[in-house]
Amino acid sequence: MKNIVSLCLLVFLLLPSFTPAKRKEVKVRTVVIDAGHGGKDIGCNGKSAYEKHVALAVALKLGKQIEEGNPDVKVVYTRKDDTFVELIDRAGIANKNHADLFISIHCNAGPSAAFGTETYTMGLHTSTGNLAVAKRENSVILQEENYKENYGGFNPNSPQSHILFSLYQSAYIDNSLRFAQKVERQFKTKLGRSSRGVKQAGFLVLWKSAMPSALIEIGFLTNPAEEKFLNDNTNQSYMASGIYRAFKEYKQELEAMN
Repeated sequence: MKNIVSLCLLVFLLLPSFTPAKRKEVKVRTVVIDAGHGGKDIGCNGKSAYEKHVALAVALKLGKQIEEGNPDVKVVYTRKDDTFVELIDRAGIANKNHADLFISIHCNAGPSAAFGTETYTMGLHTSTGNLAVAKRENSVILQEENYKENYGGFNPNSPQSHILFSLYQSAYIDNSLRFAQKVERQFKTKLGRSSRGVKQAGFLVLWKSAMPSALIEIGFLTNPAEEKFLNDNTNQSYMASGIYRAFKEYKQELEAMN
């Protein structure tokens, strides 16, 4: 009993010397924009449009809007031309630059009647449709050298492989979802696009990025109407503006919490 009293007294005396640790200020100062595919990897395609070209056009327009609207933000691109960049290097670029947000832009593929936007964060796929999208986007590693060594034996055709690594990025999931939801809300309410919602699946390009990240499917090139829309320069700026406004809202919201 005496020992307990002595211990309680010691704790009471020491308490004033301890101050709560300050919450680290959150700033969004660097964003990495990733145009999906490129070079020998064309991605999906419609009758005339290739995913690698459309994704790059939107990525460059988005970066320009961020640079002009937020001069305090550094914009880094994983590619600025038609070159092939391995998935592991895309995350590497984001990590090397200590990015605060990673945005990967893609176009979707499916039946000719499929249409609409969808934004993905890293996580466990909850439907065969989500898995199919992840498998298609991840299959690019088959064009890379030493992909088995680089990705720990990952097999893009195996559902089990996707499940095993889909739980990564848990530390960033809240802010990844926060940004993704803003993107889809912009597409739906401001741009009048059909939103298929925010989803989760195991994407290699998001796997090793040590920051909040999202993969945005801006529409289906396999749908003739959407292909025509997405292959238009004005509409590409239109889509970029929706992502930019989501980025601006995300940045303001996070920094207001400081």
